[in-house]
Amino acid sequence: MIPDRYLEKVYAGFLGMNIGIRLGAPVEPSVWTYERIRDTYGDIRDYVKPYKTFAADDDANGPVYFLRALNDGAVPGHVTPQEVAGAWLNYAREGVGMFWWGGYGVSTEHTAYLNLKNGIPAPRSGSAEVNGKILAEQIGGQIFIDTWGLIHPCDGKAAADDAQAAASVSHDGEGLYGARFISACIAEAFAGGSIFQVMEKALSQIPEDSTYMAVAKSVLAFHEKEPDDWRACRQMLEDEWGYDRYPGACHIIPNAGVCVLAMAYGNGDFARTVEIAAMCSWDTDCNAGNVGTVLGVLTGIEGIPAHYRQPINDGLVLSGISGYLNNMDIPTYAKEVAAWGYAADGQTPKDGLAPAAGEIHFDFELPGSTHNMRVSNPYFCRVFPTTEMAFSGRGSLKIVVDSMVRGDQCRLYYKPFYSRDEFSDERYSPAFSPTVYPGQTVSMKLFTRQWNGWEMMGIAPYVRTAFDKKIYIQKYCRAVQEEWMDVTFAVPDVDGGLIDEVGIILEGYAPSKSKTYGVLYLDDFRISGPADYTIAMGRQKKEFGVITPFAADHGAWSLEDGKLALLCCGEAFAYAGSYYGKDMSVASRITPLNGGSHLLLARAQGAMRGYAAGLETDLSAERACGSAEKGSGRGRAVILKNDFGYQVLASKPFDWKQGQEYEIEIRASGKEIVLYIDGMEILRAEDGDYAYGMYGCGARTGGRTHFGDFRIHSA
Repeated sequence: MIPDRYLEKVYAGFLGMNIGIRLGAPVEPSVWTYERIRDTYGDIRDYVKPYKTFAADDDANGPVYFLRALNDGAVPGHVTPQEVAGAWLNYAREGVGMFWWGGYGVSTEHTAYLNLKNGIPAPRSGSAEVNGKILAEQIGGQIFIDTWGLIHPCDGKAAADDAQAAASVSHDGEGLYGARFISACIAEAFAGGSIFQVMEKALSQIPEDSTYMAVAKSVLAFHEKEPDDWRACRQMLEDEWGYDRYPGACHIIPNAGVCVLAMAYGNGDFARTVEIAAMCSWDTDCNAGNVGTVLGVLTGIEGIPAHYRQPINDGLVLSGISGYLNNMDIPTYAKEVAAWGYAADGQTPKDGLAPAAGEIHFDFELPGSTHNMRVSNPYFCRVFPTTEMAFSGRGSLKIVVDSMVRGDQCRLYYKPFYSRDEFSDERYSPAFSPTVYPGQTVSMKLFTRQWNGWEMMGIAPYVRTAFDKKIYIQKYCRAVQEEWMDVTFAVPDVDGGLIDEVGIILEGYAPSKSKTYGVLYLDDFRISGPADYTIAMGRQKKEFGVITPFAADHGAWSLEDGKLALLCCGEAFAYAGSYYGKDMSVASRITPLNGGSHLLLARAQGAMRGYAAGLETDLSAERACGSAEKGSGRGRAVILKNDFGYQVLASKPFDWKQGQEYEIEIRASGKEIVLYIDGMEILRAEDGDYAYGMYGCGARTGGRTHFGDFRIHSA
């Protein structure tokens, strides 16, 4: 059953999850004991640490990326563990990002991943039989499942069943009960009622004789006797259910107690619930994130205080294999999740619920939404979501212009790419590929209302490139008063750079005695269309352990003489570009230096899906770290398909030589994949399984390769 205001509640729940994660993250390290949190921060009522940009961790990565099993073919309500296991293998860069890679037998997730890689299918990959009871009952089964609750509103059983299937990839026993309980809480919160009614319904989804049920009932019984002293209840948990009784890095049972405690003593108040969860110590970001989702759904947007929403600003940074997907606009993602909710309920999603894949559309319709729009100088311009004015629908973004005179400027922009200097830390090593490219079209609607001096104001669309901060200004225009105006421009060529700002420059022309005051309304901000651009490797940097704009999976990647250099002792690939690139051509000048595999990628949908083409030898004769010799006579040109393992679609002899540079191009158009070498068509194959994806490069075996500038054209 789809409830009223479903999309808004999904939005509130996902915001609530990320608010809780951000609140709890600074006090997650074990050095932050309960006593240290209490003595240092007292009664927490706000974020305890300011981040320039918060880089999310496993608590956000898992719910987002593991739900992509649905994008890859799983059916909501009938999800199997192995389908979710496919998402684990496809969207994680092994050893980097996504979750804690603490070692086999130490980190539950790392252990499950290696089991999957070694052919142990889910749910056996996460079973206590294979991994032992202690490892199987750590907290991860509970923290990765929020989105399964969001797509099953009011249906606690369906949410619990899908969550259990997802959690069983890595967990078992009590770990599965945590997944069932939290996801059921989220689902039941859509129906409203008190938080105690929500928990009562959710507890019906786990066994009565489970330890999880016992700790939950223990907390609820203590609350009934001592309803005003959450710290006394926390002491009871320490004494009777503490970490000393449940071994491992982060067991689910003590943290289950914290979640129930925070919801009970928060008593339906969003802020108090996530604050208590953070103050209780143990796994603070996990617990605050889980209860934040529940309370976000239950209280709705109006229940989330502005001081918790504003720093989030509708933006989220992730750490998966796609640098494009790692830059998330939360309102857009909420629409995608809601679309899955309609599908799970057997309904056709409403028209326009989510923008077309690969397009950016900010409509400002969700209450208080900002879509991560920013201003460069908050002294001159302030941004407020509003329903005062809208080009279409009910919402827009209001920009108050204050005290600008001749020479003053302020940029209003969307952030399509991040650099390392924009972060306070490197939580879970995010990697980024721009979400905007030359050749695409930017459009927006603007409405101006003069207070004073507005006729002395200029407006210019622009883009900016990362690292050199060069601004490419388009034609200035004057604002039309009290009338919606259309501003449209094509993203210009940026000489192989990466675009990190797209928006408009507001510039004051007024003399100092006639300062400009007024408001500007922004609505219907769109970026769409095909791209045509170059990635100049000489302009790139090594950041977050990768070479921009790539997310690397295995291999040692560096910049050498203006080229992307790969050294690897086994399979290694790097991915970039829009995740939703369709018909495309990808070209680069490739120099094979060692080894028998030197490839470009097209329509790569992760580590396990997509197409590759380029130069190889008979790989059955290759040694682990490369052995192809110059002029060996075993050279071949190949077109490959990756479907959880590479298979040859087309191949023919091609006597390539190490140390010689080749112009390699792969074109994917409709079902056809064509390989060109030095401008000549060499191979052609047909396959229709992957209609879109990223571009990239790499090798299937050990060796060394140089890749020159990349030229990408999408239709």
